[in-house]
Amino acid sequence: MRWRRAALALAGAGAILAPVVASGQSASDPRLEEWTVPYPESRPRDPYVGPDGRVWFVGQAGHYVANLDPATGEFTRYDLEDGTGPHNLIVGDDGTVYYAGNRVAHIGVLDPETGDLEKIMMPDERAQDPHTLIWNGDGDIWFTVQMGNLIGFLDTSTRSVRFVEAPEVEGGRSTTSRPYGIKLDSHQRPWVALFNTNLIGMVDPGSFELITYELPEGARPRRLVIDSRDRIWYVDYARGKLGRVVEGTGFQREWDLPDGDGSRPYGMAIDAADRVWLVETGIQPNRFIGFDTGSEEFIGSVTVESGGGTIRNMYYDPDTNSIWFGTDVNTVGRAVLPAAGTGG
Repeated sequence: MRWRRAALALAGAGAILAPVVASGQSASDPRLEEWTVPYPESRPRDPYVGPDGRVWFVGQAGHYVANLDPATGEFTRYDLEDGTGPHNLIVGDDGTVYYAGNRVAHIGVLDPETGDLEKIMMPDERAQDPHTLIWNGDGDIWFTVQMGNLIGFLDTSTRSVRFVEAPEVEGGRSTTSRPYGIKLDSHQRPWVALFNTNLIGMVDPGSFELITYELPEGARPRRLVIDSRDRIWYVDYARGKLGRVVEGTGFQREWDLPDGDGSRPYGMAIDAADRVWLVETGIQPNRFIGFDTGSEEFIGSVTVESGGGTIRNMYYDPDTNSIWFGTDVNTVGRAVLPAAGTGG
């Protein structure tokens, strides 16, 4: 199936679309730039840098896949069917784009060169909402299914899908543990934030067994990252904390975020120097802050110039030492990180 592609060049009279750069920063702070997305109120989110440097993202409310060329400011859009609600995407080494059709029970495969689109339908009726996709080391995909209460594995060669069931929750508005953020450790094991619980889970890719680690009572982990020592760092959306889990040991400790209970930490990423970067979304404008996992201290911070609304997921690009993000106020942004050792 082929979908319409539209490109918008920003040369000339593109002032409204030009990058917005935050001011008043110190050398230890990230430098933020934002581009206004030319598709109004479309909720651009979950950017991913492709092999040619273009930054891909989805329009969750606009039902599209798009990319930004940061060198030229040109946007290119690929329309999806109305109601798709794409939530997340990842890009292969060959440029192929895989996206989560969050409202239509499929993972889509887009060929940017031809516009051809394949839909891999979920084989389980519970898996209506593919959520966040990540690559494993073999070119296959692990993913979460939030309301379906599943963790999935897609073999990209055979197109077969296998699921691991997440724990059910007693009481409350939902019995699903809401598998949410997902990352891979150095042993190719996916770790998952179970957002409607105080649990972090790890799937053994050999046995497909889910092992869980308990966090403090009331914790609600939403996103997580993994450092070079395979320590898991998570943001507690409910309690305004950054926490750490270690395999075997489990929960180790947590740190209060600057804005405390109301900080609502959400998007997070980790850089090549093992510095964790996260966004406090409970305050307006959102605040982008860092944490040095070696010294265990908070480092640079900067206010998001556009306000951010909510910054939901972020992507670290090691080639440029920068983090890409999307916002609910219709921008795509880049945080150029300070060199290691300049935080403090």
